[in-house]
Amino acid sequence: MTPPLPLVERKQRQARQRIIEAARELFLERGFDGVSVGDIAERAEVGRTTFFRHFGDKQEVVFANEQELLDTIAVAGQADAVPAPRDATEALEQLRPVLLALCTQATADPDAYTRHFQLVEQHPELRGRDAVKMQQVADKLSELLIHRGSDEATARFAAQIALACYQSAKRLGDNPRTLVEDTQAAFSRALTLGTGAAETRA
Repeated sequence: MTPPLPLVERKQRQARQRIIEAARELFLERGFDGVSVGDIAERAEVGRTTFFRHFGDKQEVVFANEQELLDTIAVAGQADAVPAPRDATEALEQLRPVLLALCTQATADPDAYTRHFQLVEQHPELRGRDAVKMQQVADKLSELLIHRGSDEATARFAAQIALACYQSAKRLGDNPRTLVEDTQAAFSRALTLGTGAAETRA
């Protein structure tokens, strides 16, 4: 049985969650540009110092769930005994279930996922931050393969292709209810490039 968290840590997590929920409510009510850090802190009933203990700015609140995705990748790399991939194709095959698990996790609340996507698309500064977050995902995927024994060149190449599979599925429709299947299809196309199967399937 997992021991209960210390009281201080429980309170910190509760405060962080209140900040996230307050920001989401305010962004919906007033739009991203119409909300300040002070507004979020007031709605969450925390001080500005507490806000900045958890988030560097209001943009970071938009991407609050990204850390959970990075943690999922890290856990996947530590918890298994998968051998080192022998080539880039095998490396991409190893990343496929990890990416699909991330898609499942990210779209667990389809409506929240859609709101997040729409908010990011409406603001250039959020699109820039999203690009940085996606690169962090790619870096974590690379680290997972390197941890398994892959050489760095293969790991980074496969991680970028894996991320591209997700990004292409996202750009083609970004339906949270089909994102897993769309990403799976993108992986299948990537893995059959050069064999003639991708062209036939398309």
